[in-house]
Amino acid sequence: MVNSPVALDSFQRVPQPSCLVFLIHLLLFLQPRESNSEEVKVIGPGESILANVGEEVEFPCHLSPYRDAEHMEILWFRSQASDVVHLYQDRRELPGRQMAQFQNRTTLIKDEILDGTVILQLQDVVPADQGPYGCRFLSRDSSFSGEAVWELEVAGMGSDPHISLEGFKKGGIQLRCSSSGWYPKPQAQWRGHLGQCLPPEFEAITQDARGLFGLETSVVVQGGAHSNVSCSIQNPVLLQKKEFVVQIADAFLPGPAPWKTAFLWTSVVGLPLLLALLAAPALCFFQRQRRALEKLKEQADKDRGKLTEELGKVQSELDWRRAEGQAEWRAAQQYAVNVTLDSASAHPSLEVSQDCKSVSSRGAGAALVPVVPGDPQRFTEQTCVLSHQRFRTGRHYWEVDVGRRSRWFLGACLEAVARAGPARLSPAAGYWVMGLWNGCEYFVLEPQRRALSLRVPPRRVGIFLDCDAGKLAFFNVSDGSHIFTFTDTFSGPLCAYFRPRAPDGSIRPDPLTICPLPVRATRVPEEEDGDTWAQPYEPSAPPMEPW
Repeated sequence: MVNSPVALDSFQRVPQPSCLVFLIHLLLFLQPRESNSEEVKVIGPGESILANVGEEVEFPCHLSPYRDAEHMEILWFRSQASDVVHLYQDRRELPGRQMAQFQNRTTLIKDEILDGTVILQLQDVVPADQGPYGCRFLSRDSSFSGEAVWELEVAGMGSDPHISLEGFKKGGIQLRCSSSGWYPKPQAQWRGHLGQCLPPEFEAITQDARGLFGLETSVVVQGGAHSNVSCSIQNPVLLQKKEFVVQIADAFLPGPAPWKTAFLWTSVVGLPLLLALLAAPALCFFQRQRRALEKLKEQADKDRGKLTEELGKVQSELDWRRAEGQAEWRAAQQYAVNVTLDSASAHPSLEVSQDCKSVSSRGAGAALVPVVPGDPQRFTEQTCVLSHQRFRTGRHYWEVDVGRRSRWFLGACLEAVARAGPARLSPAAGYWVMGLWNGCEYFVLEPQRRALSLRVPPRRVGIFLDCDAGKLAFFNVSDGSHIFTFTDTFSGPLCAYFRPRAPDGSIRPDPLTICPLPVRATRVPEEEDGDTWAQPYEPSAPPMEPW
């Protein structure tokens, strides 16, 4: 190996400080950096949605955590982004980009788009709508893009089965059962009077232009298999069925042919005896038929009496439950407390009245307390407001006038999670709420959405909190009835929860108002004229009898 001489002065020409700075910058560049930005996700309706044929289905999508989506591009698509179901871009909707099968069938609800929440409604669901869907959010500067996907499953219950008598066949009576409007393919079953399965003689399934299935099936009922014969048709997805039962008397089932014996006797006795033998079975047949019709009429009268008796029992049960609910409501009123709103907890899109008793959407009222800007910890990410009061023990009752609002949430939540802004308002997340959607559906979240059937729409809602027993009950003050009760274990102090769901879209978007409680238990009477609900509630009015 040859060693090449190196002059010492060659090292002096190397810029030592520059190399050191370069190495420092290189190490800093290669060092992993921590991202300060919080990851934003797109949350869809879930993995699968079930929709009924001919009804409406909703595709809700939102950003988590809160982010303003008003200036974003929001796309609902079928299987891929090019299959456009609905497109929102540059703060407007573009119906010209939709697929032909979705035109004039979609409605975009963007009331809470400032919170990153939008809902797409698809009307008049048909079988062809079944399949994968997705929603995608894209920011204007393309700094954020995310999507969520799900599967839409379609099912439809068809018409009630129709049974017809086709005539005599193979020594029995042929019955035909038909129904239409099912999706997916239905399953038919014949059963005898003992519940045994009867093998069908014929079965055919057809599909119409809308993709709905129709079914026809027949069976031959032999002698001895009479009485109740049923035809049931079941939807394999909904696991629901429709059934029709028909009664067949022995008189309608063919017996041994008498003409063979008669023919033998004709050659021996003669024609007069033959005519007599033919007339006797005919007379017997008509008598048996008349007795069978009388039995059917007698059975129908018995069934009608039983039905009337059962309806009476059901009505008595409803009256008893209504009276029991009114007794619970009156008992809860003795624990009335003065609840006020904490304006510092209100979302910026809400306005709280000067007396801290009402909350509404911005622009819906006047002389209201503004929320102090610049402090993100003074309000929650939800469009809600909480109460000043914190409930730790004991029993507490308050009433809220919801007026003519078509959307709202009421209830209670844990103080510790009030500012967290979860994706769902469920008891597991520390929220116990009841709500109204679009003026037609009352529901609770436990955690899934559960529809409530109310006899009288409440204009005023009573809320009773029993911290020690772990109960939160809702009452309809309009008729004094019980609506729903949550039973749970409260892990900390609770606040009253108010969410007017702004903007409401009603002709008269009334605020949510905490009512002055009556001195004694009275109820707001139901009037036929809807305008009477706007009249003030008078605590001094004499109590009315419960309905």
